[in-house]
Parts: sequence; structure tokens; C-alpha cells
Amino acid sequence: MNPSVTRNVSQSPALMDSATEATYSKINRHLVPLLIIAYVIAFLDRTNIGYAQLQMKHTLPWGEAVYGLGAGIFFVGYFLFEIPSNLVLEKIGARKTLLRIMVLWGITASAMMFVSTPTEFYVARFLLGAFEAGFFPGIILYFTYWYPSHRRGKVIAYFMTATVISGIIAGPLCGAILKYFDGLSGMYGWQWLYLVQGLPAVLIGIVAFVALADKPDNATWLTDAEKTIVRESLAHDEKDIESEGDAGVGMMFRDFRVWMLALVYCLALSGSYILIFWLPTLVHGWHVKDVLLVGVLVAIPNAVGAAGMVLICSSSDRRRERRWHYLLSIALACGGLLATAALSGNITGSVIALSVAVFGVASLTPLTMAIASEYLSARSAAAGLAVISSFGNLGPAVSPSINAMIIERSHNPAYSLFFVVTVYALSGLLLMMTVRAHQPSQNAG
Repeated sequence: MNPSVTRNVSQSPALMDSATEATYSKINRHLVPLLIIAYVIAFLDRTNIGYAQLQMKHTLPWGEAVYGLGAGIFFVGYFLFEIPSNLVLEKIGARKTLLRIMVLWGITASAMMFVSTPTEFYVARFLLGAFEAGFFPGIILYFTYWYPSHRRGKVIAYFMTATVISGIIAGPLCGAILKYFDGLSGMYGWQWLYLVQGLPAVLIGIVAFVALADKPDNATWLTDAEKTIVRESLAHDEKDIESEGDAGVGMMFRDFRVWMLALVYCLALSGSYILIFWLPTLVHGWHVKDVLLVGVLVAIPNAVGAAGMVLICSSSDRRRERRWHYLLSIALACGGLLATAALSGNITGSVIALSVAVFGVASLTPLTMAIASEYLSARSAAAGLAVISSFGNLGPAVSPSINAMIIERSHNPAYSLFFVVTVYALSGLLLMMTVRAHQPSQNAG
């Protein structure tokens, strides 16, 4: 953009708005697709244990408790290293941090193919969580370097579609690897699963290091005029935030409602990760022996869940109402899971019931984050959301072990659905008690 054009843009609000939109569209194209791909791989590496255990149980005959603890211990490492990783990112930049995170988690995910004892399994899962811990919060922090606050919500939503994409492709992909790679070069299918899905993280980490820029001023693909637009947008945003001062953050840590929201989120994630880890086992228990067909059947509810996330959250935004939409999602989740337990063995009916359940489940996380962000004042939102997110992730560290104990004692994966229903019901009850109807937002505060 030449100086005369820059001068004209500065004098015309319409031209300035057009230039700003064009600049951020360009930034979106350069950042978002690559980061979505990275998060899809991260989610696959985090959750593929649910499919791998279908074969691992035949070659590594550990009890359900071992797999449950291994699934949950990931979140212990995740919790412990989430904040330290972000502190490192601020010092050395996003490119080096993402390279370190993705290379280490990719190597660890692939190394899962060598585990032969429960201890090795636990260590590998803990390290996977520790290495991946900084990825999600790091990307959210990275977005603050590029996007003013009024643009972050949409870009974060785009980024989080990776979890839905992962859920849709995980079933067929994992099933195909388990079925067609089993015995190749003398290795089991589950070993190929870890290897094939772990190595892409290393590759994407290298690509991110080369293709991304730490901050707008370092982006060679932005013109000087575009860098100025981003710089001014962020500067204006910072002035607005700084004008509110720091008062209130300490009060937020003593706010009982913040911790109640953290508990609501903890319960919601506890139920959701049980479903993620054990859905393949549940479907396998319907006398579906073909692992590829198991993956396809699991993908169907996840695809329906993607529609549920869009429809329910769009309705919640449009009506500016959260708590009843959350309760509706809980009702769909519980009703669908109870129907699944009742229909166990009827494949068509069970898949339909599961689809109803996941239609509701998919909306729980975005609705919880929306409720929390509207309750918290603008000056305490960052710390408050971090508390809710961090402590919420402790739920999945425990719930898989409880679920494994239920399956071991009942010898029927369907019984674990009653535990998930109870967890979801408690989450909905606590949310209704915590958030008052038509509670005004404190964001202006």
C-alpha cells in the first residue's frame, strides 16, 4: 500500500474499515488453518487411547483400571505444566514454544508404541500431558498478540472446531489403522496407530516454526501499512483494558461463584472425556467386532454433535440466554445416554440415542465459557477463565479411573453411562444454582 493510499485510508472511516477487514482476513488465512490442523493432531494423540485399547487389551492384558488411570493421568501433567509453558512462551516467543511442544509431544505419542508395562504406560501418558499442556493456552495467548479483544471470540471459535473435526475423523482413521496395519512389519495395529498419529505433530511443529511469525511486526507477509493497522488496533484495545485498572482480580479469587463455575466445568469435562475414551469400548460391546466399523459408528454421533454445537450456541447467542440452553443440553445428554443404556445391543437405536446425547454434550464447553466470561468483569476475566479452565481439567484426571472401576465390577460398559448421567445432572443442577436467571453481565465493571 503506497503512502497516498495510506493517507486516504486514514482520512476515510469506510476505507479504514475495509483495509482493517482485509488485513485480518489475511491474518486469518495465514494463522488459523495451520493451527486448526495442529489442534486436530493434538486431540487425536490425546484421545486415541480409546481406540488403541481395543487391541492393546489382547496383547497387554491389563485391567480396566490400568487403562482408566492411564487415560486420566494425562490431565495431571497437563494441569501442572499449563501455566509454566505460557510463561516460557512470553519469554522466547510462540514459534520456538510451538516447535518445542509439538516435537516433544509427537515423539512421546509415537513412543507409546513401545510401552509394555503399566508403569511405562503411565509415564508416557503423563509426559504426553506435560508436553502438550502449553499448546491450547499458548495459542490463546498467541491470538492476543494479533487480535484485539472484539475479534478474539470468533477466531477462538474457529480454532476450537478442531475438537469436532478430530471427533469425526478419529473413528474411521483409527479403525482403519487398527484393521489394515495389524501385523504389518511384525507390529500390532495399536503400535502403528501411535506411530502414524504421533509423527505428524513433529512435522507440523517444524512447519509452524517456519511459517508463523511471533508477532505482527515479525510477519514478512504483512505490508508496513497492514502492520500499522494491527498495531493501532491492539494499542486501542490495550488502552481500553488498562483504563479499567487492576482492582477486582484479587476479589475474583475469593469469589465463591467462580469456584462453583469451575466445579460445573469440572463435572462437564469429567463426563465428556469418559465418553471420548470409552465410546469405542461401548460400541465394541454391541457385538461389533470390526474395528473399522466401530470407528465409523462412533463418528456418526460426533458429526451430529457438531450440528448441535452450532445450533444450540447460535440460539443461545441470539436469545442472549445461557442457563436454560445449558439445562437443555444436559437434558439431551442424559436422556440420550439413558436411552443408549436401555437399547444396548440394538445398534441402530443405540447410535440414534448416542447422537441425541452428543448433540447436547458438544455445547457444554462453549456454553460454560460464555457463561463464565459474562459473569466475570473485564478486568478479572483472564485470571477467572484460567482458574475455571485449569481446575476444570482436573475432572478428567479422576473420572476415567472411577469409570474403569465401574466397568470392572459390572463387566458391562453400558453401566458406566449411569455414572456419566449422574455427573452431567450434577453439573446442570450446580449451574442452575450458581447462575441466576437473566443475570446481567458485569463486563463493564
